[in-house]
Amino acid sequence: MGSATKPDRPGLIRRIAHLDMDAFYASVELLRYPQLKGLPVVIGGGRRREDDLLDRMRLLQPEREWTADHLSEIPVDVFPRLSGYVGRGVITTATYAARAFGVGSAMGVMKAAKLCPDAILLPVDFAQYRHYSRTFKDIVLDIAPLVEDRGVDEIYIDFTDVPGGQREGGRVLARLMQKTITDATGLTCSIGVAPNKLLAKMASEFNKPNGISIIYPDDLESKIWPLACRKINGIGPKADEKLRAQGIHTIGDLALKERDWLMQHFGQSHGAWLHDAAHGLDDRPVVTDSEPVSMSRETTFEKDLHVVHDRAALGEIFTRLCQQVAADLQRKGYVGKTIGIKLRFDDFQSVTRDHTLDHYTANPLEIRQVGGLCLKRVDMKRRLRLLGVRVGALVKVDSDEALHPTSHKPPSSKLTAQEPPAQKETCHEQADLF
Repeated sequence: MGSATKPDRPGLIRRIAHLDMDAFYASVELLRYPQLKGLPVVIGGGRRREDDLLDRMRLLQPEREWTADHLSEIPVDVFPRLSGYVGRGVITTATYAARAFGVGSAMGVMKAAKLCPDAILLPVDFAQYRHYSRTFKDIVLDIAPLVEDRGVDEIYIDFTDVPGGQREGGRVLARLMQKTITDATGLTCSIGVAPNKLLAKMASEFNKPNGISIIYPDDLESKIWPLACRKINGIGPKADEKLRAQGIHTIGDLALKERDWLMQHFGQSHGAWLHDAAHGLDDRPVVTDSEPVSMSRETTFEKDLHVVHDRAALGEIFTRLCQQVAADLQRKGYVGKTIGIKLRFDDFQSVTRDHTLDHYTANPLEIRQVGGLCLKRVDMKRRLRLLGVRVGALVKVDSDEALHPTSHKPPSSKLTAQEPPAQKETCHEQADLF
């Protein structure tokens, strides 16, 4: 199953862990509001304004002092509920008690209100989440040096050479990490340990929350094959639908198919990957230093905006997004040459356009200009609910690619959209209003 023996250490069995913080954003909020533990709580709908609750308490109980030190004393019935929400917000995460009602990440808050109207609604506080993210990652790095950052709440860790990483398949080291993180932060995490990253990620979901799951090389048939194909990271809804159309519902069903058959039905590369994944094969290393592929900024509007009636607002928002992306690039020392835009209309359909330059840039004026050209390639007869700007194909500002762009590939343009592309793109004049 996978690369079981590490090439440079023949005597050791390869052990890779995936650590996933449990309901991370919600759990951080419960540190602030411990009185909400066990209740359905949803995070989203807007940015944090702590004073909202404190101001309400000052009105309700003016005889006493209410400061940030008294957040844990705010009565539960003072917190806002989903039932009272009106707006365009999207859920970032929810506690497990809220998930039991079908509420989940990326769901509109108003839709969630229909599923669980009594759930408590808290705004997001990204600064606090980043603080705890850095804290738990630093803890892990003190224990194990090979860590791959996969986002604010998850990491891969190479246990192979770390003391305790081989004992009980990695369970001893996983217990140490769990305890150290909880003792330092009050947060819990779930850890899966397996011969490779593919299986470790699947294992980390087995015993949530605060669980540890160990997969050995001979566990494939009993623990992995009975699972739905969607449990493989990389198989999305469309791929799963196509698999189901072929009578393939579980990973075991997929494993029974010959490699050549899968390559014939799903393409050479994807078919070969499906075969390997079904058999638990994954030789990807834990990457400790990864460069960003792109940087982007986007915003969802409080109300749908019209390209003509809301021309000034849209132009200002678009310019600000371009400036923010440029500032992000400059602050982190990157330049890019693929500039794109993302639009979401009032019917929730999303469309993207991008253009690749023959040179690299982090200039906000150039990003704005090229982004405007991309906008011209979109027919905007519908109202907009989201606007975004992206710069991709990133390289370091002092890299050879950035300093000598002519020695690399010539410029090109491409269209991607969640709608069938037209045979021939046309420029739409109403985009000039931006």
